[in-house]
Amino acid sequence: MDVEKVVHTGGCHCKSVRWKVVAPSSVVAWDCNCSTCYMRANTHFIVPANNFELLGDSEKFLTTYTFGTHTAKHTFCKICGITSFYRPRSNPDGVAVTFRCVDPGTLTHVEIRYFDGKNWDSAYTQTGISSYSKVEK
Repeated sequence: MDVEKVVHTGGCHCKSVRWKVVAPSSVVAWDCNCSTCYMRANTHFIVPANNFELLGDSEKFLTTYTFGTHTAKHTFCKICGITSFYRPRSNPDGVAVTFRCVDPGTLTHVEIRYFDGKNWDSAYTQTGISSYSKVEK
């Protein structure tokens, strides 16, 4: 089954960070209970890194936080503090896009699935989350 892809745009609250991402109009978003996603209420969908592009001078407004294994790169705007995207531990070859940061009009459906980040290893194995950043051939 072919899934039609569209270009979504979005970014942070103050609009200093802007990006575009190619993804389906209907996505699976992950609601994670790890220590950082839970506190930020960050529910995100994952795309291959080559489907994501920062726009303009967005890079200069970003800062990054890491912890634990330092695999995940939690990026957020230096001005407003919003994490509109980041590099997840589950998919270091991908980008996790906060679905609430997508500009209105291109997401037609968001299916929210639970990821037990407090029990990361078993959740990673059971959910198949790593497949979401793979490039389809």
